[in-house]
Amino acid sequence: MDLTKRKDIVFIILAGFFITNAIVAELIGGKLVQFFGLFTQSIGIILWPVVFLLTDIINEYYGKSGVRKLTYITVGLIIYTYILITISIHMQATNFSPVPDDVFKTVFGQSQWIIIGSIIAFLFSQLIDVYFFWVFRKLTNGKMIWLRATGSTVISQFFDTFIVQFIAFVIPGKWPFDEFVKNASKGYVFKLLVALALIPVIYFLHGLIHRYIKTAEEAVSY
Repeated sequence: MDLTKRKDIVFIILAGFFITNAIVAELIGGKLVQFFGLFTQSIGIILWPVVFLLTDIINEYYGKSGVRKLTYITVGLIIYTYILITISIHMQATNFSPVPDDVFKTVFGQSQWIIIGSIIAFLFSQLIDVYFFWVFRKLTNGKMIWLRATGSTVISQFFDTFIVQFIAFVIPGKWPFDEFVKNASKGYVFKLLVALALIPVIYFLHGLIHRYIKTAEEAVSY
């Protein structure tokens, strides 16, 4: 990687936001909030559409290989983060610590099923997103950016939502199947609405990156 090349610089910036959003979504995922007074979901749900938007932007400029490598790296870093958190949980706090052990564990000690479900869902849905992005891109001959970006996200987030909630809540017996279907469906609809709302952002980022890289290419050719 050449840090004097704009395309490499853009990849580092996109990768940084991609990894940060994925890890932060995991860390804040234990907090449940009510959206619009209609349904309850993890606060982390608001970040996953951003992750998938970044997936599509990276896919556009760096291809399947770029997304897959970044996905594997991110999964490894999520696992690494949880290892560090587990070690921190098992280290006893001093009696004058502003954050006592029970509070720290409540915030960071999420269920192992949630962790497992989240990692599996993320990995699986990312690979699905990559596949369908290029399916839509070929079908439209490289046109209609919104269709390949949003279309792949709509499909991949369906699997992401249902996989993580099934592993986290159905397998350990916390939810009956009908409650799982209801909650996962609401979560998916929310992600879908956010994905649609981000379509202008897709065009904005695509145009910004294209002009930034194109300017450098023109300068070199000149």
